[in-house]
Amino acid sequence: MHRIKTLLLIGIMTISSVGCSSKAAEPDTTLDETTEETVQSADEKYLGENIEDHIVFPASVEGLVGDTMPFYDEGKYNVFYLADLRDGKQGYHPWGLMQTTDFASYDDKGVVLNYGDAVEDQDIALGTGSVIKGNDGKYHAFYTGHNDMFEPKEAVMHAVSSDLINWEKIPEDTLYANENYAQNDFRDPFVFYVESEKCYSMLVATRQNNIGVIARYTSEDLKSWEDAGVFFENDMGTDSNLECPTLLSYKGKWYLSFSDQWPHRLVHYRIADNFEGPFEIPSQDIFDCNGFYAGRMETDGENLYVVGWNGTKKNHTDSEDYDWGGNMVTHKLVQHEDGSLTPVLNPELEKLLSNELSLTPVKMTDSASLSEGVISFAGEKYEMAGFKELLGSYLIKTTIRGFDKDGMFGFCFDTNEESVGNLNIVFNGANNRIEFYNGSNIMERTAQSYVDFNLADKNELNVSLLVADGVVCMYVNDEIAFTTRMYMSQGSDFGVFSVESKVSFEDLKAFK
Repeated sequence: MHRIKTLLLIGIMTISSVGCSSKAAEPDTTLDETTEETVQSADEKYLGENIEDHIVFPASVEGLVGDTMPFYDEGKYNVFYLADLRDGKQGYHPWGLMQTTDFASYDDKGVVLNYGDAVEDQDIALGTGSVIKGNDGKYHAFYTGHNDMFEPKEAVMHAVSSDLINWEKIPEDTLYANENYAQNDFRDPFVFYVESEKCYSMLVATRQNNIGVIARYTSEDLKSWEDAGVFFENDMGTDSNLECPTLLSYKGKWYLSFSDQWPHRLVHYRIADNFEGPFEIPSQDIFDCNGFYAGRMETDGENLYVVGWNGTKKNHTDSEDYDWGGNMVTHKLVQHEDGSLTPVLNPELEKLLSNELSLTPVKMTDSASLSEGVISFAGEKYEMAGFKELLGSYLIKTTIRGFDKDGMFGFCFDTNEESVGNLNIVFNGANNRIEFYNGSNIMERTAQSYVDFNLADKNELNVSLLVADGVVCMYVNDEIAFTTRMYMSQGSDFGVFSVESKVSFEDLKAFK
């Protein structure tokens, strides 16, 4: 069976589950010759060869970006990160540093805190941690020292600096888990100062009684730490570790974030009125899908961001599973009246990508129509409108209206000879989800990424897609982000599509 028919079949099967016929009609993917001829003479400048390209999802000058550790100080966000060098050496994951004021331009300082020199060192591999400016005026880094040859494998270690670039390790301050916690799961320290207690607190991701917990330690001098017990226990009904915790105060609320190490690998957050809790689960407790991991929050008091990474794929092949480390991805967070947070497109990036380019379909199935900038699908079989390839960094914006609430439609990339995308972001109304399929034959695949999203109460979808460096990040209605790895999102054609669903894509534009 042709792939185009397979894509159609899953749409029909989905619709049949809500009472419609499951009989599959053979799809008509004939291109509209009039449209084809018209667009061949269209303005070719939309590829934007003469427009400056921008770094949207930075990788490291050292290689790739793993867990991030943002620290705001004196007007600048200092984003420390685990540098994924992939160089085959015994030591790995030194700390690198990128600096930014707006998450739209970056100064990458490279490695600033290296792993140990010898295989006998506790920190032959560095893990996630945090940075704080102490009352002594110095900068203090607390990081995970990891050594697979040791027992225990993990410990919290300490280094100091006067400039954030040059660090001195203090091995005698190393902190190991006591008998209350798992010796080999003791990592990702996050340190903050509690004004009401006049002391420092450290959150550590660990385990107790075979469940993931966040432990709390306290200190008056950033050298000696006392166990203050379990601060937060996994409340998701799993036994997963709660990696990379963050705790901060923002505009009257306290926010705790963490990433579940399994099974979903999502960044979650909780809300409280004070730093000790109790922490409540918001109605939507995630910011993104599993294409965004290890996100940590940071604020300058006015703006709030969550910074994480989008992984590469195994063998650098789109159809494969995610690997560890890739490109840094940052979402700006908006606080709502009830204290909940949602991710939105960084307005500084929107300003940066502001050169509007011609964007005209080069192919359309003949039941689709184009009128006054609106691409409409009639709900007949598989329909698509395709565009030329994108090169470099782009912002694509559109408003989606008139859609079937139980329909299936979305964005396709790297389309095949049957005009079906090998990579598909799908609004699946029948499943109440946004989904990503990294293969055209989605009938025989499960979604590589998904988030719950109810189309039934939506009248329109305001969509922005950032496309850069093999990463596609979509924002929908300032409610949810959806980040995916698609190497072939650039250098190959892309489009919008529908499967037996009426829908209109209005005011579809590209910016560079």
